[in-house]
Amino acid sequence: MEQDRREFLKAAARVYAAARLGTAVAATAPPRRPDDLTALSLAEASALIRARKVSPVELTKACLTRIERLNSVLNAFITITADSALSQAREAEGEIHKGKWRGTMHGITVALKDIIDTAGARTTAGSALFKDRVPEQDAEVVRRLRAGGAVLLGKLNLHEFAYGGTSRTSYFGAVHNPWKRDHIAGGSSGGSGAAVAAGLCFGALGTDTGGSIRLPAAYCGIVGLKATYGRVSTRGVLPLAWSLDHVGPMTRTVADAATMLQVIAGYDPQESTSVQRPVPDYKRALRRSARSLRLGVPREYFTSLHADVESALNSALAALTKLTAGVHDVPFALRADDRTVIRAAEAYAYHSRNIAKTPELYQPEVLARIRAGADVSATAYIESKRRMEQMRRDMHGVFKSVDLLVMPTTPIPPIPLAEPPGEDDVRIRNAAPFNLYGFPAISVPCGFTRNELPVGLQIVAPPWGEESLLLVANTYEQSTDWHIRRPPL
Repeated sequence: MEQDRREFLKAAARVYAAARLGTAVAATAPPRRPDDLTALSLAEASALIRARKVSPVELTKACLTRIERLNSVLNAFITITADSALSQAREAEGEIHKGKWRGTMHGITVALKDIIDTAGARTTAGSALFKDRVPEQDAEVVRRLRAGGAVLLGKLNLHEFAYGGTSRTSYFGAVHNPWKRDHIAGGSSGGSGAAVAAGLCFGALGTDTGGSIRLPAAYCGIVGLKATYGRVSTRGVLPLAWSLDHVGPMTRTVADAATMLQVIAGYDPQESTSVQRPVPDYKRALRRSARSLRLGVPREYFTSLHADVESALNSALAALTKLTAGVHDVPFALRADDRTVIRAAEAYAYHSRNIAKTPELYQPEVLARIRAGADVSATAYIESKRRMEQMRRDMHGVFKSVDLLVMPTTPIPPIPLAEPPGEDDVRIRNAAPFNLYGFPAISVPCGFTRNELPVGLQIVAPPWGEESLLLVANTYEQSTDWHIRRPPL
């Protein structure tokens, strides 16, 4: 059976390679089990669908089978929309057979952090407050995924209202890390990270206000991408802090993240934070050479690192030195105070009426965080917003001598679920500043601790620098095998 599985994956890789080169595919994939299908990357699965060697229905059933087997131990999904997913898969299959190809996402199964509105399917934000809330309209990113032919499997668990970095504080229970189920998956998009790492879906959407895509990506050993502020619409996404919120893809490879970003990026005239700017071809950018790109290392982000994180990052930097124009230290100060003020004030503004009426419907930890926002004065908020806008202009200066920044995604590995959570500010210390600045950032796997828990490498670009960001991330990924390792499930 293991030999059959290896042969199937090799055949799938051949189909994908042929699709990239535009050549005919003669080989027929051997018989496969559902777990063989779910082990594919999004791009490989898409190539098989387009070559009609795998059907969207077959792919959807494989994911649903795996969800049925593993969700009880991971608690990644809150809502599984099996019937509608199969209906969407059958529709996609019919379209493909008629020659109506919508692109790489056509017939691909994905899932959504349960803070992103879906028409007719509940969006709970991981809270008792919204446990029965069913939106009438899709969020803009959901509309775009549907237009691309994606099959939506359901809604993923999270830290309640996205206000925390562990994903164990949820009305629906804690999310478990697929690598070690007694450890946290990171937050707040923990369900998204766990589901993608465990092969329950081929990609997921998360949200990121202070690292909430990148942190669970690092902790679950996958790729998590936050594009430039304003690149992806947040309309129809329940807010944590409007000035800092981002929506982005979580996938197993950088190429898959580029594929999902291609579909969800673009101007939304109905969203005030959306920026009207052309969307480049992100997948084409991956074919370029990274040899001319200069990388900067902000050493301020390397302090107080766990020894295993430091070891993995040093190895990653050594590899990147050979793959690019070089790696050099650069000054880049950590600034978190203004982000904390803005997040607290805006979260309180959104929740103030509900916590006044029904505070008992919030998890105590999250309720305390929201209430703290009441202490932020109008003067402090306005001053922090003003400094933020100025920093989003001034911080470009760091990229005069380098093209990208590289650093640990988070300074510490995942903690056990039974351990006191500690301060989220430690976990998100390296990720949160780039929500304040609005810079695009990605986390990619770069190693493991001695306890077999994943470590993430964060790469940061100047605004609208997603092409270079993805190029370097992909170049590094393809020089290692971290992205092909799978949790022991």
